[in-house]
Amino acid sequence: MAYAMVAGKAGNSKVFEKQEIKLTKPKKGEVLIRHTAIGVNFIDIYQRTGLYPAPGGFPAILGGEGAGVVEAVGKGVTGLKVGERIAYTQPGGAYASHRNIAADRVIKIPEGVSDEVAAAAMLKGLTAHYLIHDCYKAKKGDTVLVHAAAGGVGLILGQWLADKGVAAIGTAGGKEKCKLAKRNGFTHVIDYRSEDFVAKVMRITKKQGVAAVYDSVGKDTYPGSLQVLRKFGMFVSFGQSSGVVTDFKLADLAANGCLFTTRPSLFPYIDTRKELVRRSRQLMDMIASGKIKIQVNQTFPLLKITQAHNALEGRKTTGQTVLIP
Repeated sequence: MAYAMVAGKAGNSKVFEKQEIKLTKPKKGEVLIRHTAIGVNFIDIYQRTGLYPAPGGFPAILGGEGAGVVEAVGKGVTGLKVGERIAYTQPGGAYASHRNIAADRVIKIPEGVSDEVAAAAMLKGLTAHYLIHDCYKAKKGDTVLVHAAAGGVGLILGQWLADKGVAAIGTAGGKEKCKLAKRNGFTHVIDYRSEDFVAKVMRITKKQGVAAVYDSVGKDTYPGSLQVLRKFGMFVSFGQSSGVVTDFKLADLAANGCLFTTRPSLFPYIDTRKELVRRSRQLMDMIASGKIKIQVNQTFPLLKITQAHNALEGRKTTGQTVLIP
């Protein structure tokens, strides 16, 4: 029986209910995928609570990345066949055992990459890709700051930046998370619970500041992030796990050294098939080569989605979290 975990309305993690879904044959240009693994991300929580709009509105099947096996192919689809392993990232629809999805939005999973890794890597890995290749093109010799260094995107950023020869400073909460970040490419790690990250970053950089800050935390880190940037530095705000930044003023950029800022999101960067394939191929090559290790540190049955959201929202997770239908 095909089923989904449906959020009937905006609210806490208890809004999810199991519902049977009736699948039609894939339409022209679609494939039917049987999920084997589904990624969980903070954007899912934003959508569940109503902070961000739920894709398609409520009731909603949330979840923005998954992996599985092709079970049927619609008319006009070329290059994919029944039995092949595929992965994708797309707003909504992943918290289900099966789904129909546009064939041009999926990629084949290469040999040597597991379904769980692929499901956990698509949204977070492609996010890491555009952050350091587009928002601020980190290059050898740069020093940058990454908040939430022990989180899903953070661990990928640490490894990718290290491969580029970039000195990455990370912040994380607690000794264990700091150790984890240090094992994943970060040159320096700051425990924000016991240390002032602004003072520590300025000591590390000898008061020069960093070239860029990649900030997914938001409210708690925003003022300090501006303070540690060097002149003409780039503030990249791509999340708000601690809350929305409500006191942003353009004058703050001038006051802290003629700074630049951007508030990006993933999907405009992969809205064409060409860009999706190009970026995904680079990501999967890094994973398959071992240069980036995707750490699936928590798995939950899809039916236990409430517990998965509670763990992520309570900052009790590290690395990637995956649901298994």
